[in-house]
Amino acid sequence: MNRDTQRNDSSMSPDETSAWLLSRLEALESRIAHQEHWLDTLDEAVAAQEKRLMQLERINGVMQQKLRDQQQALQEIDMAAPSPQDEVPPHY
Repeated sequence: MNRDTQRNDSSMSPDETSAWLLSRLEALESRIAHQEHWLDTLDEAVAAQEKRLMQLERINGVMQQKLRDQQQALQEIDMAAPSPQDEVPPHY
């Protein structure tokens, strides 16, 4: 525990007690403000990452579709081209 929280309140005058409590309150408010700032910063970072993730997922979908289209085009070319078994030897 913080040594300031372990003080014996019975040994302090009312003015000292008020000053001590005010000091503690200010310290707590400062800590809360600092934590709120970091929560806001983290929230912004998560929102930016979510936006970037959505962009990457869209790009991934487009790239997968392009790859499928290219594979289908290659298969169609392979099917349209004569295979070696279909070719007639030159002496015929």
